[in-house]
Amino acid sequence: QVPLVESGGGLVQPGGSLRLSCEGSGLADHGYTLDYYGIFWFRQAPGKEREALSCISISSGSTYYADFARGRFTISGDNAKTTVYLEMNSLRPEDTADYYCAIDTRECLDWPRGTFNSWGQGTQVTVSS
Repeated sequence: QVPLVESGGGLVQPGGSLRLSCEGSGLADHGYTLDYYGIFWFRQAPGKEREALSCISISSGSTYYADFARGRFTISGDNAKTTVYLEMNSLRPEDTADYYCAIDTRECLDWPRGTFNSWGQGTQVTVSS
């Protein structure tokens, strides 16, 4: 399993932007990558169920979005194939949640479902004035 570490969360005003990162910990040090995996971003707001936002297939670059995320959120990967980003724009108070990434061994083929073998600890996003 590849440990995942999320970062980039914080407090932002409505209408603002954040970029979250999901890094495969230690991959670069050993010459490994996230290739042949899909990376999901999820979020879970207090008192609500976890919901899938987006997925990117590292090998193909194909991307998938939940309807509520399409147009405001953009998923991308770095050239080294060790980190995946989630760019979030026009943030709203209802986007407040803990955001998680996970490795999907099926490379997003079953979107919005997946077969997950690793999860990050999450990063908190709060949208408030």
